[in-house]
Amino acid sequence: MTVIKINAITVPADSGDELARRFAARAGAVDNQPGFEGFELLKPTDDRTTWLVVTRWSDEESFQAWVTSKAFGHGHRNDAPREGEPSVRPIGVASELWSYEVAGGSRD
Repeated sequence: MTVIKINAITVPADSGDELARRFAARAGAVDNQPGFEGFELLKPTDDRTTWLVVTRWSDEESFQAWVTSKAFGHGHRNDAPREGEPSVRPIGVASELWSYEVAGGSRD
């Protein structure tokens, strides 16, 4: 049964484009993880400032293996700046992880 994980990230109103840029820079980082089925970054189309990161996994164990992996830690670290490089600060002011499983729907 597919497991859906949604990370609801609230960002300042003027920071959404930077969030999207950072996700684009990491595109494909999770693609080869066992059990990974897909990913979307959803941008709000109204005045909301919460973006949704939606991932699909074959099971909870696959998701937990990703979260505890070195690759996850590398992609989600907040490094101190290296000499000559600007500091990379977190964009999100809040984040909440939601978990779902598919209970119904349709197929194309």
